[in-house]
Amino acid sequence: MGRQKRSGGNHPLQSETLRRLAWFRYRVRRFLRFSERVARSCGITPQQHQLLLGVAGYTGRGWATISELAEFLQERHNAVVGLVQRAAERGLVRKLQGQRDRRFVKVHLTRRGVTILEKISRMNIAELRDLQFEILRSPQSRPRDIPAAQGA
Repeated sequence: MGRQKRSGGNHPLQSETLRRLAWFRYRVRRFLRFSERVARSCGITPQQHQLLLGVAGYTGRGWATISELAEFLQERHNAVVGLVQRAAERGLVRKLQGQRDRRFVKVHLTRRGVTILEKISRMNIAELRDLQFEILRSPQSRPRDIPAAQGA
């Protein structure tokens, strides 16, 4: 049996839609790479930066459990336990065990963690403002560091 043509609502995506999706994806990846470089320049890994951000902001409480951080980071529970332990050893976070259930751990930022997170966040916010401007520019425009193709 050969493939039959579908009729109805299955229209191919327009090339303009695909172009916009591609440029949006490019801009998001460029921001993520920027954020990773900033984290490293502040002396922490990109994963540690994400951990600090999750502790400070994911739950709205200013602290998070390992399970909540695993969800935020989209990582396995055991991997997050190790990440938190390494961050605690570097003085970025502190762990407080539950009084009733010692397996329950609240993760809080230390002063050092707050300072580093604020520094990275300020730089990321400035970059996002630039990115927002770029996204809002004419859809025909290219990022300034990508030259036009020959003959275009």
